[in-house]
Amino acid sequence: MLSVGNCHCRPWKCRTNAIKFKSPFTSSSPCLNAVPASLNRNFRSFRLEVSASASSQTRLCEEEAQQLSLADRLRPGGLAPDGFSYKENFTIRCYEVGVNRTATIEAVANLLQEVACNHAQSVGFSTDGFATTPAMRKRHLIWVAARMHIEVYKYPAWGDVTEIETWCQGEGKIGTRRDWILKDATTENIIGRATSTWVMMNQDTRRLYRATDDVRDEYMVHCPKSPRLAFPEENNNSSKKIPKLEDPAQHSRSGLMVSGIELVADKDTLWCFPKLAL
Repeated sequence: MLSVGNCHCRPWKCRTNAIKFKSPFTSSSPCLNAVPASLNRNFRSFRLEVSASASSQTRLCEEEAQQLSLADRLRPGGLAPDGFSYKENFTIRCYEVGVNRTATIEAVANLLQEVACNHAQSVGFSTDGFATTPAMRKRHLIWVAARMHIEVYKYPAWGDVTEIETWCQGEGKIGTRRDWILKDATTENIIGRATSTWVMMNQDTRRLYRATDDVRDEYMVHCPKSPRLAFPEENNNSSKKIPKLEDPAQHSRSGLMVSGIELVADKDTLWCFPKLAL
């Protein structure tokens, strides 16, 4: 009788399952005594071979589990039961709040980026890149944020636990959409939503890249099969374009100087924030 046991490593990284073989033909089994000697030796040989194979495969699973980082094992988040979204709880720290003891919009944006990166790692990406797939790294492709829209209805306070759910899906011919929903972990009320559009760019030529089927299929397998939007309402603010400034603008200030540019992440993703000296 063959039985398959569950291993503790990740199913997308595990190359095999632990297999245990239980034979009814034991030394004290009356069935074994009734079997001819030649067949008896064959049964015992087969049992030893399966046992050795199971031990090797179990050891392989344990090695895979040991390769997980401490952060992976302790991270309070994981994939949803359907495998198409990722949820994680975050406790608002004292350095993430402003003078009113609630999280700043910068802290919220940082949490959105954190949970998105953790989602990519949970499905096996980012092993030697930053939320990029193996096919993307082979072609020197990186993700670039084209737009982001964040709505916060209630800012979490210092010490509050916020649950953030995120998922991604295709949008257009060259874009990928990532959405977020923020909830109060205690009341499960929605306190914020966000959406963004990402495009692929060749890091050598700095030109946009139209994703081929093999590149798209590699990450679309982890996306919902039917469209799911954080802003399902018609004519919602996330679909509106930023209006152009009038010339001259109604409110303006001159004399601002850029004191530097902060580049976040590494070569695989570009986040650019100019610092203004007032």
